[in-house]
Amino acid sequence: MDGAGAISERVARSVTGAVMLPVGLAVAGVGVALLSTSRPAGGVLVFVGVLVLAGLVAVAPGQARVVSLFGRYDGTVRTTGLRWVNPLTRRQRVSTRIRNHETATLKVNDADGNPIEMAAVVVWQVADTAKSVYDVENIVSFVATQAETAVRHVAGAYPYDARGEERLSLRENAEEITSRMSAEIADRVALGGVAVVESRITRLSYAPEIAQAMLRRQQAEAVVDARRRVVEGAVGMVRMALDQLAEEDLVDLDEERKAAMVSNLLVVLCSETATQPVVNTGTLYQ
Repeated sequence: MDGAGAISERVARSVTGAVMLPVGLAVAGVGVALLSTSRPAGGVLVFVGVLVLAGLVAVAPGQARVVSLFGRYDGTVRTTGLRWVNPLTRRQRVSTRIRNHETATLKVNDADGNPIEMAAVVVWQVADTAKSVYDVENIVSFVATQAETAVRHVAGAYPYDARGEERLSLRENAEEITSRMSAEIADRVALGGVAVVESRITRLSYAPEIAQAMLRRQQAEAVVDARRRVVEGAVGMVRMALDQLAEEDLVDLDEERKAAMVSNLLVVLCSETATQPVVNTGTLYQ
């Protein structure tokens, strides 16, 4: 129980202050009355009354009191209201409220070596008051450092964009990446008795020096993908037209006429501007 990392929270011995408050006041009052009559016992009673009153501690909602006796952890008081503990103990206030920490915008390299900017918000609270007091120097600074370390590690472990490959990416698999980041942060801050309620990525983008180049590449990839879809659709429509003509025996086309028809249809279907028809008054072979 004395080594770092070995201390864990337990309930401190305490009683309700509603009983001890009138007891302390009564003893101190009797002592004052005896002192007014010059009786030596009055001083002792006043001292005892003050000592009893010194053991009172108020515990507000969302707070706990870590109690230690001569440097040794004695337990934690989480029961709200007026409580009474050993008056010789030290009572340290610890907040158990849910808190937010938003990391700074971190500039790191993703798995492909591209510089990106990433930030996250971590929702956390103290789950083990003993660990947060005795195993960590400053719990707020500890959570901030561990959260930023986890964000850097996650950002460097995955690419920003998968580019069609079968792998996780920061942009396309945000939910799964966030889940893994939350698990890593929770594992890192558990040493300080902290529980992670939730974590979310709040900023994700390429670094300014490559943002324009990456935007042009994404636009080019989008154009290529759109062209591919247009061509696939056009080829399907041409195939359907040829099959329907052959089934209904509307016209007998040789291979050269089929090639000309395919060429014309593809030009019409794939062109970005309206095509102008040309009326051929002769034959295909003139």
